[in-house]
Amino acid sequence: MVDDTGTARPTTAGGDAPAEYVRANREALVSLALDLLAVDTSNPPGDTREIVAAIERYLDPLPVEVERFAVDPAKPNLLVRVPGASDRTLLYNGHLDTVPFDADAWTRDPLGERADDCVYGRGATDMKGAVASLLFAIRAFAATDTEPPVDLLFAFVSDEEVGGDAGLPALLDAGALDADACVIGEPTCEEGRHSVTVADRGSIWLTLDAAGEAAHGSRPTLGVNAVDRLYDAVKRLRRRFGSERLDIEAEMEPIVEKSIEYYAPSMGEATARDLFRYPSINLGVFEGGDAVNAVPQSARAELDVRLTAGVHTPDVLAGIRDCVADCEGITVADVSWSIGTAEDPDGPLVEAVASTATAVTGDRVFRRSATGGGDAKKLRNAGISTVEFALGTDTLHATDEYVPVDALVDNAVVYARLPAAWRSEMDG
Repeated sequence: MVDDTGTARPTTAGGDAPAEYVRANREALVSLALDLLAVDTSNPPGDTREIVAAIERYLDPLPVEVERFAVDPAKPNLLVRVPGASDRTLLYNGHLDTVPFDADAWTRDPLGERADDCVYGRGATDMKGAVASLLFAIRAFAATDTEPPVDLLFAFVSDEEVGGDAGLPALLDAGALDADACVIGEPTCEEGRHSVTVADRGSIWLTLDAAGEAAHGSRPTLGVNAVDRLYDAVKRLRRRFGSERLDIEAEMEPIVEKSIEYYAPSMGEATARDLFRYPSINLGVFEGGDAVNAVPQSARAELDVRLTAGVHTPDVLAGIRDCVADCEGITVADVSWSIGTAEDPDGPLVEAVASTATAVTGDRVFRRSATGGGDAKKLRNAGISTVEFALGTDTLHATDEYVPVDALVDNAVVYARLPAAWRSEMDG
């Protein structure tokens, strides 16, 4: 049989019919991914109007409810609802914007190209490929006349890559995401290793200002060098906090150990252990001085501190403020912070995603922490149990970003099977 798009339709109904539909129509999934990649949604500027319109056209023949939501007209979001057999709601989230690209540096078309059974393009793995798989799962339910065992809500959002407020934060603020659990289609797998991300790290973004006294460069002893003061303060912070082992809550220990095991092959076990057992401190911006022959009167530094979930960020920040207070001429000009979040690695959502992914891939699926933090943290803080999962590659944000066709297919199969697995875990 074929459906109304001319693609093959499984003859079996119910059960695993949506997954069978996906596997029978892999070429249609590839075409959809290429259509999404063909729309440039680089952020900045992050304009998602064209891609949202394309998704609306794709969904128009299907018996689903589609709603645009925009606080910025140039950055609309799209909500898609698929009614299910229970009043529980599983949310799927995917962002439509990408980081920018330099087309001259690519050997493939950054706006989409298929070669060697892989799909290339900016966003292929982060995360238009996963968005295509999510959309194809919607089509698979409709094409096989399969009612999901729970209500499904899909949020295709803008503004994620720059941490803007026009995407997921706007939907949360408006109360538009009423869900019990969420799966974000962020890439969580590298070649040979699969994982579901169950935690993220806390952060402190810190701006330090240094004040000195100007003088001529030929008479530096008559002034006070603000750059020297700032450099010494940064070194002091690194010595004091970078080598201080984190006090991690006991329930985080299994996640930490699995995270170390997951990352060890790519970065070495010692580096992976330090990443989660100690704060990471990155000096991202350091500015000061106007001329080589002048003692700088002011300087500024921006630092990025990351802390494993289970560490109380305000306690660390208080220690940093005390340390800065002891540094002459140094003040904290600006600070923003967050506390890391985590899911129970044996909870219903994590178990459903990990077991489904294992069944589809035949491989082990690690339950690990991310090294950073993004939309999952926002959703958990809003009371929605959240994980990240998508098969992909480690080429996100890289030149010649790509995703294997098999990964696109397996993602769509996982997303199609997941509602039943999650309901089973919740009922069990």
